[in-house]
Amino acid sequence: MILRQVTLHHVRMTLKTPFSNSLTTVTDRELILVEAEDEVGQSGWGECVAFSSPWYTEETVETAWHVMRDFLIPRLLGTPLQHPGEVPERFRAIRRHPMAKAAVEGAVWDLWCRGQGISLASALGGTRDRIEAGVAVGAADLDTMLETIRQRVEEGYRRVKVKVKPEADVEVLEGIREVFPELPLMVDANSAYTLKDLKHLKRMDTFDLLMIEQPLAVDDIVDHARLQAELVTPICLDESLQSFEDVRKALELGSCSVVNVKVGRVGGLTEAKRIHDLCQAEGIPLWCGGMLESGIARAHNIALASLEGFNLPGDISASNRYWEQDLIQPEVTVEEGQIAVPARPGIGFEVDRERLQAVRLASQVFTC
Repeated sequence: MILRQVTLHHVRMTLKTPFSNSLTTVTDRELILVEAEDEVGQSGWGECVAFSSPWYTEETVETAWHVMRDFLIPRLLGTPLQHPGEVPERFRAIRRHPMAKAAVEGAVWDLWCRGQGISLASALGGTRDRIEAGVAVGAADLDTMLETIRQRVEEGYRRVKVKVKPEADVEVLEGIREVFPELPLMVDANSAYTLKDLKHLKRMDTFDLLMIEQPLAVDDIVDHARLQAELVTPICLDESLQSFEDVRKALELGSCSVVNVKVGRVGGLTEAKRIHDLCQAEGIPLWCGGMLESGIARAHNIALASLEGFNLPGDISASNRYWEQDLIQPEVTVEEGQIAVPARPGIGFEVDRERLQAVRLASQVFTC
């Protein structure tokens, strides 16, 4: 396979409802779509999930565009690739920028799978034809959160995640547990706490939570190990784990009992597969996180979550959970709490070109 052309599409879509956590509120979602074309004119698609500002990690839409344009795409254009797993080695000289790397690599994976006539899930080693769907509920007043949770439960979602912070946590959880005592529930702190909050965090143990996600600093695994030793509730790490090596070290230290994999955060599907294999070998529960993606990155997540080691429902929701109209056809749907894993070649969905044109802010074409 030879990449003859790569096109970057800068898009902006408005969320159906704003999404809030302890750090920010997202109303409009900017994304970069990567369209890779081979020598016979077939296209594969990837998506850069960096945000407009650097609240989640240091990457942004602007920095990712720069890195893809000036450093990553030139390393692939016009030279043969036997397999997408070769892409990380091509990018090895470029430090960090995992979301930019994941976007380009994802397009190559989709393109290669289409050329081979196999699904992305199959190429990664997926074993499921359906995955369980979980959903995240943004921070809001308790009545609003309870109504949103009720709607999601009625829609069939198998697990609910709520955002918490020191001034809005215990009372929120008390209110949720009063109404939904048996609901599989987890919380995401987005690094809102420190070890000084240890006594307060121990109160989380009374709510029978699946896990507490990223309670401490985004770059920490040492203090998380100290905290996990004090808590009954499993700690799940997110932002702290940006590579296979980060996961290996965190598990060795006992920093977490659960791992969240986000394709963009770890630099692509190849690295995500390595993390899956490690966690499966170590018996560590694993789930696939979400980044307010369009259907393109959501399709990559569905394929990844079909692997055997992903044994907890991920943040993989229906298209209509976030968008009035997604960028793919057919859109992602949830039925009885599950999402079907496409068996068609590549990601199993097609990009809606009319919708893409309607939400596109800019584009740039690169040829060899």
